[in-house]
Amino acid sequence: MPWSNNSSEPARRARRLAGLLAFRRRPARPGETPRDIRFGLPLLLVGCALLSLAPLLSQPDRFMPEPLAAMPRWSDEPIQPILTPPVGDPKRVALGRDLFNDGRLSGSGKLPCAACHDVAANGSLPGRGSMSLDNPTVFNTGLSFRLGWQGRDRTLEDQALATLKTPAIAHGVPLERMIARLRNDAELMERARAVYGRDLDQAAVVDAIAAYERSLVTPGSRFDRWLTGDQSALSAQERRGYAQFKQLGCISCHQGRNVGGNLLQRHGIFRPLASPNPRVLRVPSLRNVEVTPPYFHDGSAPTLEIAVTRMAASQLDVDLGAQDAGDIAAFLRSLTGTYQGRPLRRTRQ
Repeated sequence: MPWSNNSSEPARRARRLAGLLAFRRRPARPGETPRDIRFGLPLLLVGCALLSLAPLLSQPDRFMPEPLAAMPRWSDEPIQPILTPPVGDPKRVALGRDLFNDGRLSGSGKLPCAACHDVAANGSLPGRGSMSLDNPTVFNTGLSFRLGWQGRDRTLEDQALATLKTPAIAHGVPLERMIARLRNDAELMERARAVYGRDLDQAAVVDAIAAYERSLVTPGSRFDRWLTGDQSALSAQERRGYAQFKQLGCISCHQGRNVGGNLLQRHGIFRPLASPNPRVLRVPSLRNVEVTPPYFHDGSAPTLEIAVTRMAASQLDVDLGAQDAGDIAAFLRSLTGTYQGRPLRRTRQ
């Protein structure tokens, strides 16, 4: 191939590369493609392609829309922050809030959802309440891929409907009869028509409650502030705890925006953890875990340090010392967020 005497610098580099890549060890046999064509030409094309990329590699800021240095801190972290609460239809959310607090949606007429999920404190109540397993918090449930300890419900609507129909809530009273009580409330019906264009029915009730529950998110934790660049948000102990949390492998089940809640897992892999049944559980979110004791599906761990130590032994076959357990517990306490501008707190027992 002829080369021009006034070729550009990239062309001269490519020519030198071609000289290195081309080789002729023997003449080609009749009908055989010469070795310099078979081997040298493809490598020459690769070399030219790499040379053409040289300007981009030497000036990344010019060609990349967002330089790597401008990427957020959490882009390299397995946990992502909750930045802002979701925005829903305010009338629908307000209607769902009032239904969530309305005892008429129970068999007795006196047991609202809020009786077991206190959003003024931690979104839960200590112990099992009216259910067979420990009472989980309602905060951040919209960030989980499944709901309930066993992950039976795929959506908040599914869970709201199943809860209203469960024997512990309904006491044998059909849901339609509970909703009939609400239809006697003229003001509530007027609000329902403004949102749904009809009186309350089963679909509207569970939709409104689910819309309200999706609004129950807790941004503003100190850990989220650290993720978004506030270096002073975490203490040295909390940073050590987070490093241990990742190094030990806790992060393999507790990651993402909800620090869990995104897979099902068997417990008691190496050693017993808590009550053996149910054997497979939805991994719980660790957000706000500081204010939601006791821990595990049976509520058998009263403190974070005990829970961390037992989890390490059961799921990782690791015997944690007191300092490591304390460091990890300190990190977990940094996950406590805020609701409506107020930090979550424990429910009074």
